[in-house]
This record gives sequence, C-alpha cells and structure tokens, in this order.
Amino acid sequence: MATLEGRTLLLSGGSRGIGLAIALRAARDGANVALLAKTDTPHPKLEGTVHTAAEAVVAAGGRALAVVGDVRDDDDIARAVAATVDAFGGIDIVVNNASVIDLSGSTDLPAKRYDLMQDVNVRGTFMLSRAALPWLRRAENPHILSLSPPLNLRPAWLGAFPGYMLAKYGMTLATLGLAAEYASDGIAANTLWPRTTIATAAVRYSLGGEAMMRASRTPEVYADAAHVVLCRPSSACTGASLIVEDVLRGVGVTDFSGYAAVPGTLDEDLQPDIFLD
Repeated sequence: MATLEGRTLLLSGGSRGIGLAIALRAARDGANVALLAKTDTPHPKLEGTVHTAAEAVVAAGGRALAVVGDVRDDDDIARAVAATVDAFGGIDIVVNNASVIDLSGSTDLPAKRYDLMQDVNVRGTFMLSRAALPWLRRAENPHILSLSPPLNLRPAWLGAFPGYMLAKYGMTLATLGLAAEYASDGIAANTLWPRTTIATAAVRYSLGGEAMMRASRTPEVYADAAHVVLCRPSSACTGASLIVEDVLRGVGVTDFSGYAAVPGTLDEDLQPDIFLD
C-alpha cells in the first residue's frame, strides 16, 4: 500500500515531537488519527496539547480524535479504543509512542521514576496493543509499531543506564512477543529506532540541551520511516527491529541532509543515538 488514506491509527502520546510528526504524515494521506495523551492543557515548558495536535491533524488533511487519558490507566485505554472504533469504525494501526526517559544510573534512579518508565514504556505498550487486538484482527492490513530499540546486549549498553534500558528493551520484547503470538492472524508488529538523536523535548531536557538539539535530525525522518513501514503489507515484515535510516534507504532515500535540525549539518557531525553500535 502506498498510502494510509482511510486507515485508522491509534497513537499513544502525540501531542508533540515524534508522535505528532507520525500523526501528521498519516494525516497528509487522509488517515484517521486517534491520539491518547495526557496533555489536556498547555505545559509551561512543552509546546502543544492533545487538542492542538488533533487540530493540526485536521489541518493536514486527516480526521482526528483527541482522547485525554493516561496509557498507564486501563480504563483510559479501554475508553480510547472504544472511542476510536465509535468514531472511525475500527483500528488498523497501533503506534506505541508514549515513553518516559531517565538516564540516571542505578543507584541514582528514584524508585518512582523506575516505576513510571516501566508503567508507561512497557506496560502501556503491551496493554494498548492488547486492547486493540480484536480490531486489528479484523483489519485488512494491521500493524503494531513501537518506537523502541533493537535488543543490543553489549555490556556497554546494558550498563549505561539500566533503568531506562529495561524500560525500552521491555517495549521491544512486548512488541516482538505480540509479533510471534499473532503472526498467524496477519498482524505485523515491529519496532523502529533512529541512528541519530531526534530533536525533541526529551533530547533538549534529558540528553544535552541546545547543543544536542543542533546535532540531531528532525522528527520528520522518523515519521517518514514509520510511514514506509505502515504502508507495507503486514505479511511483508513482522517481528523485526527496524532502523529509521535503513528503512528509508530501502525505498531509495540516499540524501538525509534535509532532515538535519540545523540545515547544513554534516552527517558525521550528528549525535548517534543510544543502544546502537
């Protein structure tokens, strides 16, 4: 499939950053986009709410549904799935975008932050995907896509920030597990991760401020790669840990300069993302 026209995406998060970029890319095809996010009112540091994101989806050519809720809350997940089906008639795609980052070392990581990362990243991914499964099984080309890394078990990555590693690898394990369990139902479940850092609020506030932002690519590179994956027949690829740039190269993209957050930044000057060698 070359387009997401008429297809329905249920996306966790999406008020800003990568999730919003994925939503807008789908909207330009004429997709239906349901956003489950907590940001009901403006944040003092972060741009956008679930409502402004929905407005942007409509402006880009899609249909939108804003669901204020928390991916940690089972009732909110059930409400989001029900509202999406009521508004659009089904669910074709689940994008697990909601995620919490904390790069503290093991002894510096507060227990509440550890629990938050596990609840949002791992449990949220599993529960949202699970809640949508009855509808994905009815879809013509069903996909689950989680924004998480490959399982790189090199000690350098296992020991860098174990709390966050466990949460992000947990997202990947949940997704790969669903891929194996539902392969016979034709549901594709894959993960997607970039080779460079992406210019988002998480990078600004958790990784290195403005210097890191300038050494990053824009969220659109992630969105374009996600679009490629989600347009594929679900039978073509499942249970894979995909890399953003490799996906785009696979469809003929050779020049990534347009994705630099600062125009003119050379590829060798970009910051490599974590968990990749």
